[in-house]
Amino acid sequence: MTPWNQVAIIGTGLIGGSLGLALRRRGLAMRVVGVGHRQGTLDEALRRGAADTTSLDPLEGVRGSDLVVLATAPSLFRDILQRARPGLEPGAVVIDVGSTKADVVRTCEALMPDGAAFVGCHPIAGSERRGVTHASADLFEGATCVVTPTEKTPQEALERVIATWLGLGMTVRRLSPDEHDRLLAEVSHLTHLVAAALVQAAGDKAEPLIGPGWADTTRVASGDADLWRDILMSNAAEVANALEGFERVVAAFREALRQGDGVRLQSLLAESKSRRDRLIRKKEGR
Repeated sequence: MTPWNQVAIIGTGLIGGSLGLALRRRGLAMRVVGVGHRQGTLDEALRRGAADTTSLDPLEGVRGSDLVVLATAPSLFRDILQRARPGLEPGAVVIDVGSTKADVVRTCEALMPDGAAFVGCHPIAGSERRGVTHASADLFEGATCVVTPTEKTPQEALERVIATWLGLGMTVRRLSPDEHDRLLAEVSHLTHLVAAALVQAAGDKAEPLIGPGWADTTRVASGDADLWRDILMSNAAEVANALEGFERVVAAFREALRQGDGVRLQSLLAESKSRRDRLIRKKEGR
């Protein structure tokens, strides 16, 4: 694909920093501008090679950019776009990398000036770690990115954004913003809630007995609490629905245990093992 002339990445943390590294390594951007509110973070992005130059001002950062990436907490998008809007030039494409889409797409589309386009994106990649110090140019390789176009999305902008994610080694899927939020509630947002609940469920006396199984299962609970509050609250209804579905599954396990029904318990465990093994093989392309 033709490289972007200039990409402004607003938020040079794990995802934003990794995107800057990946775009530069693969020649998908002629110039990357890192935009943030802490000079120390921007200096680290420069040192790591995640940006060519930096700015503390979103308005100045987006000037001359044909691609703008919102890589901060979604709760900040409105304020950032209102400040940056006068600097968006005709033909500019704005994307985000957030974990929820319905509210984000509605908000950002409404703030686009004439000639600029917004394309909702969710690269499903990352970890519980934060910050550009953990950024990696390989973070997106082999992962999936969901794009969420609407009837307002220009086809040319959509195709170029998809080509960019493909160029980073990702698989791309198209979903509506609402469908994205419903499905991600089941496989991402619920996962974080369950991990957090498991941490809280462990009694103090059990702490010395914690092993690798507990640590592996609860790993995502170490994610940033402020960020996850924003994610969960922006998709609260769908997450609550997913949690109700999970409670029904847990109830089936509890009933088997209460009734001493080993056959039923084994069936539930075997069903879970079979499904997980199948999904992991599919994800790994085996």
